[in-house]
This record gives sequence, structure tokens and C-alpha cells, in this order.
Amino acid sequence: MRIEQGRAAGAIQGKEAKMRVSTNHLQQLAIFTTVLTGGGIGTMYYLMQKKFAGSEYYTLALQKLEECPEAMESLGVPPLKVFNIHLTDGHNRVDHNTAQIKIPVTGSKTGGYLYTLSIRDTNTNRWSLKQVVLKLQEGQTINLLTPPQAAAAQTQGTEHTQELDTEHWH
Repeated sequence: MRIEQGRAAGAIQGKEAKMRVSTNHLQQLAIFTTVLTGGGIGTMYYLMQKKFAGSEYYTLALQKLEECPEAMESLGVPPLKVFNIHLTDGHNRVDHNTAQIKIPVTGSKTGGYLYTLSIRDTNTNRWSLKQVVLKLQEGQTINLLTPPQAAAAQTQGTEHTQELDTEHWH
């Protein structure tokens, strides 16, 4: 009976010995998991930024900026640098029919944010700009849908002008 108990105890100790993992192995596993997770998050961030940059509402807004000489001169363009949008910024909201984004831009003189609001036409599935405003770091605001020359002509022709909803923009 003692021999059987000895064998049983040896078998239990053998299983425990096999189940033990070295600290070095656990460290390697932790490092691998961290690198894999970080790589996955980085890839997801990159793909989301690429999707924004390729979207119609994003490219339409940048085209409007490039078409406005006053805005380009105020920034000090060339060169125009467009940065990634901040994914956690509350101003950046996109759903099926509406896209409201805040695009960081800089030139050689100053920088600012391009605030945009776009609506998708459900019939044509195309986006159209409803608001595009460049707000510079110094506080100057340039409405890109009604450039200064057009705005001056509108003010002379009509008494009422439509105000942009910029009170919640920072």
C-alpha cells in the first residue's frame, strides 16, 4: 500500500511540476500580448483616419478651404498641413445622414480648425456642405461658403443674413 501511495504522490507532484510556468515565460507572454494589442489598436486608428480622409464630406471641406484665397493667405499657405482629426473630440460626429467634423489645419503663419457640417442626400447618396468655417488660433473666423466678397455683396443686397451656429465650437 505504501508503494501505491508513493506512486500516487509522485504522480501528483509530477502534474504540479508540469503545470508550473517559469516567470520568464510569463513575461514573454505578457510582452507578446501587449505588442499584439498595441498593434491592433494602432491599425484600427490608422484605418479609421484613412476612412475619414477618403470620405466625400472630408474632401469637399478641404476643397472649399483650398478655393478660398483669404483663408489660405491667413494660414500662410503653402504649405497647407492637414492633421488627423481627434477621434475622441465631441465635435466629430458622423451618422448615416449627417457629418460634423473638426479638421486641424496649419500653414506657415498660423493654424486653426476647419469646422464642417455636411448632409447626405438620400436620393443621390451624395454629401453636400451646409457649413464650412475656418477658425484660426487668433480668433478670426472665415466662413468658406460665403467668402468675404460674396458676404459683402449679400449684406448690401439684403438686410438679414443667416448666422452660423458656432456658439458650441471651441
